[in-house]
Amino acid sequence: MDFDTYQTEARKTRTIPPENPVVYSALGLTGEAGELANKVKKIMRGDSNPQELVDGIRGEMGDVLWYLAALADDLGITLDDVADENIKKLRSRYDRGTLKGAGDNR
Repeated sequence: MDFDTYQTEARKTRTIPPENPVVYSALGLTGEAGELANKVKKIMRGDSNPQELVDGIRGEMGDVLWYLAALADDLGITLDDVADENIKKLRSRYDRGTLKGAGDNR
């Protein structure tokens, strides 16, 4: 599935309250990212049944993607455009030898 198709399908399941949608989507995104990070922490800690944790991470990644699609909708942009722009930025940094380092404008 491509990002445009995903964003269109995800939009059909949207139940975000109409007031402050950008804030709601951003908070949902950070909440789901936190749940994902917590599962990664449990793998690092050596909790039992790592495959169950990996499966849980996969599910959380889907939730992160859903909220990312919602936030993109709220801002009037597409995930395809976000992905394309990000790859162009990373390729440029790679080509210039600036993948490592700090700051957005490297």
